[in-house]
Amino acid sequence: MPLITATGLTKRYGRSETLRGASADLRAGEILAVTGASGSGKSTLLRCLAGIVRPDEGAVAYGSERLDRLPEARLSELRRTDFGVMFQFGQLIPELTVLDNVALPLLLAGTARAEAQQRADAWLERFGVRGQAEMRPGELSGGQSQRAALARALNTEPKAVFADEPTGALDSLAGEQVMTALVHACRESGTAVLLITHDAQIAAYADREVWLRDGAVHCGATRFTVQEATRHEV
Repeated sequence: MPLITATGLTKRYGRSETLRGASADLRAGEILAVTGASGSGKSTLLRCLAGIVRPDEGAVAYGSERLDRLPEARLSELRRTDFGVMFQFGQLIPELTVLDNVALPLLLAGTARAEAQQRADAWLERFGVRGQAEMRPGELSGGQSQRAALARALNTEPKAVFADEPTGALDSLAGEQVMTALVHACRESGTAVLLITHDAQIAAYADREVWLRDGAVHCGATRFTVQEATRHEV
């Protein structure tokens, strides 16, 4: 069953139309890869489905709620509880330690500090950056920062994770290790994943793939191989 459904999304920034009638759905428990050339609207689609950006036209439904119509307070609550979000460059808070960055969503939701840090520590261990728990983000490599950001996105055990190029700062081996850990963790918990990627090898981890061109979704719910999607993109 669809967990989140987007219908007829249009988003404009000035005179530029980033999304043009895009429709897509994220199903409960699945991993969905969204691929496409740079500037095709992938990240904007992710932000609309995560309730970060409101479309100018169209609807985004999460259960009985319309994300495009919810007040910001409710959207913020959903991002603390039901949604985990990871941007391309991690966006960790530079003043906090890595451990506190990962624990932060739980702390904001009212979890006791000791429990929040214990859970954060377990996720850092899973992604291989427990040794950097007391460092500041500025002391991390790009790959370590990405792993910590993934740990933060998963720490609340959300219903959906939105990952924008989660392996973009990693070499191929580290990227495979992170994706394996991400897939395993989400399979265990039944968490859905919306994965933005330009890498065919990373897209191959997904159950399903959709492809964007000029702000419009192609392939829909049809299952395509990575090779087919790549041919369309070219």
